[in-house]
Amino acid sequence: MAVEPREGTEFESEEAAKMFYDDYSRSLGFVMRVMSCRRSERDGRILARRFGCNKEGRCVSVRGKSGSVRKPRQSTREGCKAMVHVKYDRSGKWVVTKFVKEHNHPLVVEPRQARQSLDEKDKRIQELTIELRNKKRLCAAYKEQLDAFAKIVEEYSNRMSKRVESVVENLKEFEEIEFELLRSKQDAIYKPALNV
Repeated sequence: MAVEPREGTEFESEEAAKMFYDDYSRSLGFVMRVMSCRRSERDGRILARRFGCNKEGRCVSVRGKSGSVRKPRQSTREGCKAMVHVKYDRSGKWVVTKFVKEHNHPLVVEPRQARQSLDEKDKRIQELTIELRNKKRLCAAYKEQLDAFAKIVEEYSNRMSKRVESVVENLKEFEEIEFELLRSKQDAIYKPALNV
């Protein structure tokens, strides 16, 4: 038998609470759905989360472009109220603040059957989560390459700056030598003229 969530039960993290309710749902024969959350207005952190049954809510009929109602798909939603609400506490733990046990539909005995009853949205969410994880890894690899390239450019830029400084210093020395030569030429020209 699965351990039932109780108000006041504490978890180390939101993920730990989610895993606990997921295990609970599997053992009872329903599919858990990650539902609404409440975020901090200050920094966007999640402060509270609700996990529930995947048969929560009702499907709303969708109107087509022509205005007529599209042929409805078979809905997996039955308005089930079963859920658990966890809230981040000042102690740093996640605490169960509300638990609704009752389902308004029969539970699947076999956990395997429960897993197969995931609706298309849940499957799509899983696919997109995997895709997002892969994109994040790809972005991290690109960032690493860009950082390495930026470092090479910076090193090259520093070397070029030193070369330019060296050229400028050489030009200054050359100008001083040229100035000294001009002065000695002028002195050589004007000295004999003064003696006459």
